[in-house]
Amino acid sequence: MQTINFRNQLNLRGGKIIPLVFFAILFTSSFSFGQGIFGLTSTSGSDDKTISYGFFLAGHNTTYRIEYSDDFINGVDPAAPNVRAIFPKYSPGFSLGFIGMLRFHDQVQLLFTPKVGFYEFNTEVQYFADQTALVEDIGGDTGTTENLGNIVEYKSEATLVELPLLLKYKSVRFNNTRMYFLGGGSYQFRTKSQDEANLEDLVTTGQDFTIEMGMGFEIYFKYFKFAPEIRFSHGLNNLYQAENSNPAFRDAIASIRRKTITVYLNFQ
Repeated sequence: MQTINFRNQLNLRGGKIIPLVFFAILFTSSFSFGQGIFGLTSTSGSDDKTISYGFFLAGHNTTYRIEYSDDFINGVDPAAPNVRAIFPKYSPGFSLGFIGMLRFHDQVQLLFTPKVGFYEFNTEVQYFADQTALVEDIGGDTGTTENLGNIVEYKSEATLVELPLLLKYKSVRFNNTRMYFLGGGSYQFRTKSQDEANLEDLVTTGQDFTIEMGMGFEIYFKYFKFAPEIRFSHGLNNLYQAENSNPAFRDAIASIRRKTITVYLNFQ
């Protein structure tokens, strides 16, 4: 049932490519800078401490992963017959938080990185005809949709408190740099109440568990370590609440999960 939309294909790929290009440029410039700024190996950082701390700033691109319902795909008597396709879109945001590190070995650490993230989720619903009368906001709130004829974009903002627990494996230090990989899980909860969320057109629950994987590199400066990092997060819970969503499209969706690409700037 889902038709190919070239513009949306580029949009989704662009959401993934931009952080990767930024990370590659940052890697090249920072690697050269870290190698050449000191004549000797820097002794800064917290490599020998059992417990150490830091903070980070981060920018992310996030989207929903939407799965169509079986009833919507049924060609004989489809659910939501006026809906042609649903396209989640990547949207930027930022977050900030702290780093707590427990050292097991020079190359192995356990990280706890609580943070507050500011998110926006945009979903484009394409209808077969101008469905203005069918897609009016529940509760009369018209500020969350943008009517473009037979295309309507639904927007939702959320502030999430995230509590990731990660295992970090680092390479052997070479001069003032070292690479690392990390992975683990995170618990997230939304600060907005469910009653407030129920006023939106596309309603989701407020709690989620995610799997997180990433890589980065540490650069040792005179008084601190700087660690740019890219991380991928995939939500595990089905967040969708069909009973409270807009009836114009609610039966077309079976599940909604979050997906996020984040670039971190860590200072330790």
